[in-house]
This record gives sequence, C-alpha cells and structure tokens, in this order.
Amino acid sequence: MRREARSTRYAMTVVAGAATTLESGLARLRVALPPGGAERLAAYLALLAKWNRTYNLTAIREPERMVTHHALDSLAVVGALPTTPGLRILDVGSGGGLPGIPIAIARPDASVVLIDASGKKATFLAQAAIELPLRNVEAVAARVEDYAPARPFDVVISRAFADLATFVRLARKHVAPEGALYAMKGVHPDEELAELPGDIEVVATRKLDVPGLEGARHLIVMRPR
Repeated sequence: MRREARSTRYAMTVVAGAATTLESGLARLRVALPPGGAERLAAYLALLAKWNRTYNLTAIREPERMVTHHALDSLAVVGALPTTPGLRILDVGSGGGLPGIPIAIARPDASVVLIDASGKKATFLAQAAIELPLRNVEAVAARVEDYAPARPFDVVISRAFADLATFVRLARKHVAPEGALYAMKGVHPDEELAELPGDIEVVATRKLDVPGLEGARHLIVMRPR
C-alpha cells in the first residue's frame, strides 16, 4: 500500500511539473491540441512514470525530461503528417507508446495502432488506451514482420526502432499504395540513407526543432517506388 502511494505521488508530480513546459513547448511547435488534449497528455506521462517503476518502459525518469524527450519530441512530427481525416497510422516498436500515443492525442481523427514485440509493453499500451481513454488507439503484441492487419496504413512510423534499411525491410509491406514510412532519427543518418535499397525513394528529410531537447533531430520520409 505504501509503495503504491509513493507511485501515485510521483505520477502526480509529473502531471503538475508538465503543465508549464507542455504549454510553452506546444506553442513553439505550433501544435494545437484538441480540447482536453494537454490534460490527457499530462495524464499519459503520469501513467508512463507510474508503470515505468515496474516495467522499465523508458530510461528517462525525470518529469521535465519526459515532457521534452518524449511528449514534445513525438509531437514535433505532427505537422509533417498528412491532414487527411481518418488517417491510419502504425507505430512500429512503440515501447512506451512513443510517438503513437502523443500523436493519437493530437490527432483524434486518426486511427493509431501501437505494435511492440514485448508482451509487457503491449499490456501497458492497451491499459493506457483504456485509462486515458483513447478510442482511436489499438495495442498489438507482435513482431512487425508477423503482423497481419486487415488493411495497410497511410503512415508507418518508428522512433528509435532500428536502422533505416531494417525498418524498411520489416515494415514496408504495411504501407498503403499512397502511404509512406516515417523514421524519427537524431543526427542526419547519412550512412543509413546510403544503405537503403534501390526501390525505396526518400521523399523528404526534415530537421525537427524540439523545445528543450539538445542535439539534432530529423524526420526521414520514405516511399516504396
């Protein structure tokens, strides 16, 4: 009981400490969350912090760094996503729900599938979708190469999942004919880009400016030819 109380207090600290940083960060990113979105995002970080004490979902434990390195980093790609209503997104190797859950909060019109090979992480993802709640989120416990969805996706995205060639090899079958693969990277991945197969076209390379995050961040958008 005492341990649970400590966990709850820590989670509430995350929520309280996140508010100002989230507000200023969202303004810099020019991301407008739907009504209640900021509160839901803070609640997600609290849930992530609480479960992280047992499930080891992320190496980042400080509340302020969770805001910058997880929430704002994930939301930095929202402006690069297609604005089409009903967008289907697959978050490959979602782990603690990044970038999929922040994207799902920012884009309630989109349908987001979070896939992770770890059963424990998939359990957290499913519970987060229930508790927040996020009706546009589905959690799947599977390897991406074994996953067999009913329909392909407009956006297949990954954050710290694998090198570009591996990501493309495992996930390209899930891309719809007019869809694309989105890879979130740190420094510009020149060597990884050189290793891409010839039938993959790089359609965009975007430098991301993430508030409060030192170091380079890039988004690589690719499409099968």
